[in-house]
Amino acid sequence: MNLNLKFHIVTDKTKTSQYIKKNILKKISKHKLSKSNRIMVIGGDGFMLNSLKKYYKFKKPFYGINAGSYGFLMNKYSKEKTHKNLHLAKPIRINPLKMIVKNKFNQTKKSIAINEVSVLRQSRQASSVCIFNGKNKIIKKLVSDGVLVTTPAGSTAYNLSVHGPILNLESKKIAISPISPFRPRRWKGKIISEKSKIKIENLNITKRPISAVADNYEVRNAKIIIIEIDKKISFNLLFDKSNSLNKKNQIERIRNEKN
Repeated sequence: MNLNLKFHIVTDKTKTSQYIKKNILKKISKHKLSKSNRIMVIGGDGFMLNSLKKYYKFKKPFYGINAGSYGFLMNKYSKEKTHKNLHLAKPIRINPLKMIVKNKFNQTKKSIAINEVSVLRQSRQASSVCIFNGKNKIIKKLVSDGVLVTTPAGSTAYNLSVHGPILNLESKKIAISPISPFRPRRWKGKIISEKSKIKIENLNITKRPISAVADNYEVRNAKIIIIEIDKKISFNLLFDKSNSLNKKNQIERIRNEKN
């Protein structure tokens, strides 16, 4: 058991998060970021995503405590067990997606996404895009409400709600899933290698504007979107042995198969 853990604690503003923080501080001490060797995040998945992007450059493992709804990236809070679980948690490494967007003004915007990059219609008109994997066309023309490019960790989030595939965390794959496809109506998307470089082109910038969203960072009026796994960045997420990310992923796959 590692007794030298020093936690820097970040908490969202909800009553539940503040209550958990108050109880946690009865058993552990909080430390400045520079003096810590772990980052504890108390909140929901959205707050965890923001925290990962904000603090990943410090190269410290993240332990999340759920104060939201499902909390796929988080651990359950228990007055009796959480203190012990902090010392026994196991890491899992996640690489994010890198998104590079050129908009209609030829401005270039960049961001990373832990879960997915969402390409969404920006008006009443459906989006019309062409999707490439490297130089090869995956689909010549997709008319839809949008399309998702998803990591294995994010495959049980927005991707699952649009009936995309759940990817095993060790699959080394990326999922491309359409959102309400109109043409071709039966296109179900594609699973490709994590080494792929995806390019999405807007085929009608004026009449059918689209936005590109990396988790929660949005670029509007996108013209060309490049997406690939960023191997230079990695997040170490800590999970309780009884509630690992792999276990959560497997549970969602079983639920999906039953439905």
